[in-house]
Amino acid sequence: MFKRFRVTLGALSLAMAATAAQAAEVNLYTTREPALIRPLLERFTQQTGTTVNTVFVQGGLAERMAAEGTRSAADVAMVVDIGNLMELVDKNLSQPVQSAVLEGAIPANLRGPDGRWFALSTRARAIYVSRDRVPEADAAKLTYEDLADPRFKGRVCIRSGQHPYNTALFAGLLVQHGEAWLRDYLTRLKANLARRAAGGDREVARDIMAGLCDVGVANTYYAGLMLAGRGGEEQVRWGQAIRVVLPSGGTAINVSGAVVARHAPNRAEAVKLLEFLVSPEAQALYAEANFEYPVRPDAPLNTIVAGFGTLRVAGTSLPEIAAQRALASRIVDEVGFDR
Repeated sequence: MFKRFRVTLGALSLAMAATAAQAAEVNLYTTREPALIRPLLERFTQQTGTTVNTVFVQGGLAERMAAEGTRSAADVAMVVDIGNLMELVDKNLSQPVQSAVLEGAIPANLRGPDGRWFALSTRARAIYVSRDRVPEADAAKLTYEDLADPRFKGRVCIRSGQHPYNTALFAGLLVQHGEAWLRDYLTRLKANLARRAAGGDREVARDIMAGLCDVGVANTYYAGLMLAGRGGEEQVRWGQAIRVVLPSGGTAINVSGAVVARHAPNRAEAVKLLEFLVSPEAQALYAEANFEYPVRPDAPLNTIVAGFGTLRVAGTSLPEIAAQRALASRIVDEVGFDR
């Protein structure tokens, strides 16, 4: 009788283990549009059998996770922008991860030294110039600093100075040059605007094509999307009207990234998901699907993005930029940049 019970118990344990394996899952909280990352998540499930339960959080992700506390279902939190990534760390909503896979794939400047955050892709803040009105030789020498030069009076287009893309750019310049310099720079840059700082990055290309401005600031992946026809034939023409310039003094980058949540109920699966997202296959998908720069140095670029030239990243560290965003935002308001 006792022997029979042991056999039954062993069979039950095997059945429970099989059921657990079949039911493996990971819960992803993300601010990224689900359609952009769906191919990556589907491939992860195909390879591992692990179901990814995606919760799209348009705003307030850190606040939601903090409010949920130990009851939070989040295993991985994925965000865009270094400020949002560091917020998760600063609010103690992430946990340290030691992974030879992650450390081997991601350069040290794109991950936390304690394993509390990891960049998964990067995007470059470039200068768009008119192909017709800005000579290629002149464009190749441009820096962000040059855009405040009097020669560009009435020739610059840019989206709101308070948009996270620009706040990060200005914070990087603040780290490099100081508070007084940034205040003067933004005052002079505003004086060069062809229109109020507003709209989006694609509209910078649109307005350059229309002759409203000759130069502007925008992310490289928008040019990729336009040139690939992702926005329709009209936007193809916008993309063809511009030349994408990676500033000669170094290009500001931002990141999409992720953390393993502090109270992750499926920690092992969370780490596996991050490791998959930096695999050669996933990094190639990032490059092709979203026209972003992979974090893996050995990953191929999309051919359109490769055509923009060699990316030389500005030396300012991402955590330093995140730490100066609030001050940069305040200076944007003080000089009335968006008015």
